[in-house]
Amino acid sequence: MLAFLLRRLLTLLLTAWLATVAVFAVLEAVPGDPALVMLGVNAQPDTLAALRAQMGLDRPLAERYLRWTGGLLRGDLGVSLTYARPVADLVAERLVVTLPLALLSLALSTAAAIPLGLLAAARRGRGGDWAVLGFTQLGVAMPSFWIAILLILLFSVTLGWFPAGGFPGWEAGAGPALKALLLPAVALAVPEAAILARVTRTAILDTLGEDHVRTARAKGVGRTAVLLRHALPNALLPVATVLGLQLSFLVAGAVVVENVFTLPGLGRLLYQAIGQRDLIVVQGVVVLLAVFVVVVNALVDIACAAVDPRPRAEG
Repeated sequence: MLAFLLRRLLTLLLTAWLATVAVFAVLEAVPGDPALVMLGVNAQPDTLAALRAQMGLDRPLAERYLRWTGGLLRGDLGVSLTYARPVADLVAERLVVTLPLALLSLALSTAAAIPLGLLAAARRGRGGDWAVLGFTQLGVAMPSFWIAILLILLFSVTLGWFPAGGFPGWEAGAGPALKALLLPAVALAVPEAAILARVTRTAILDTLGEDHVRTARAKGVGRTAVLLRHALPNALLPVATVLGLQLSFLVAGAVVVENVFTLPGLGRLLYQAIGQRDLIVVQGVVVLLAVFVVVVNALVDIACAAVDPRPRAEG
């Protein structure tokens, strides 16, 4: 197990470093002068040169990368030119919206997907199975922003049950805050629930063919008991793996939905920074999201290896 952990840690560090290289290279390849975009075409040369120096654009490429990664290691993401505040403070403020949104979406998708997958496996080849497969196909095909627009039209415009956008803040109370996050969470949860339901169905069907399940059936255990006591617990490992991957996706992939609902989250901060050409904020947020995805994937692998020794043996 120790050797597996060391290998996984080295892979994590290497992947995180490659993520910083990729983010830095992509943003450097973006055409145009960020300082000129921010000041406008009528900017004076001395003002333009001062802003380029403030942004570090007058330094060599390698030096800028080393200074940036050194700041990352110290927890210093730089200072936003648009907000005139440390990027780390901006990220911390926005995470109190994005992280609860992602966790609520994950809870909703899990609560819907596991019963649906269990139902589909129990009714394989019959009406219930086809209905679940139809829902999963539709859920995977529909993008989150389209689901978000439909939810706004139905529950905000037509019925008036939920706000169409905005966030009152946690200081207004948990009730109003969760009410504002519910529709965005559902919009994010539907595609994830569709994927997770398919994974659950497949994992349960695979487990139903194993020896211990056939033995339980031979002993006269009822079909419902076989599903709940024998098949479902043994099928949860691949389901838990997908859940971990979905958490990272929900945090990193909430950009569009947060903008549809005008939520002051991390995704909206990234969207605004791109529009304002605030490369310091863009670099900091994107690399944090990339590292978060890498770390979550590594933790999922370690958790699965702790429960199931086969990944360690294959490694």
